[in-house]
Amino acid sequence: FFFQAEDGIRDKLVTGVQTCALPISGWSEPYARQWPLRGIVAENGAVALSQRDAGLRKDWLQDEAERQANREVLQTAAADVLSRLPQARLARDSAGRETDIAIDHAEFAHLDAADIARVCAILRGHGLSVTVSSIHINAWVGDHHKWIGACWATQLWLNRDLDREIGHWVYVGDSANDEIMFQHCTHSVAVANIAPYWGQLRHFPRYVTVSQRGIGFAELAACLIELK
Repeated sequence: FFFQAEDGIRDKLVTGVQTCALPISGWSEPYARQWPLRGIVAENGAVALSQRDAGLRKDWLQDEAERQANREVLQTAAADVLSRLPQARLARDSAGRETDIAIDHAEFAHLDAADIARVCAILRGHGLSVTVSSIHINAWVGDHHKWIGACWATQLWLNRDLDREIGHWVYVGDSANDEIMFQHCTHSVAVANIAPYWGQLRHFPRYVTVSQRGIGFAELAACLIELK
């Protein structure tokens, strides 16, 4: 459903950009090569991946020296979480992450609400920015996030000011870590599986699809194509 929807959007000359918490290796890199998107902003705004004639281009918000220093902070914070919560587990995609860490709370492991709150508190105690997605707790060094990454990438790739032309864009998300985008995007949409996280939000999407996940995205895409 997702690929069909994206192809339909692209055929209607609508630009697609994904901003996500996915790791660079194993997920975002192959998606950036294969999906009909202008590019992917991965790891909560830290890196922009785009397919060019010469191959995959990777641009960073932070330089190599800063990323190396941050990795040491992240490793220390992760070790602290795992030592203080024996039930906590690093996400299985951690090997592909370069600028953040991810603790699994609902993918292959399970943490209840109290454990999630405790993990977040420990990570923030190390000075990290923290968000909770539908499956992971993500943490990184820096003030960037999905909105900052999206603004940076649209300027980098398209020479367009996302903040000034936000009324021409639609954002779709599915969890609490999309709240920053719901806050800034005039036309914000959540797929139906946002429901379990609704009570955690302070900024809400303007619309919610009837369907969940990829089918919900296809539902939105069909509306956009019809309007176009």
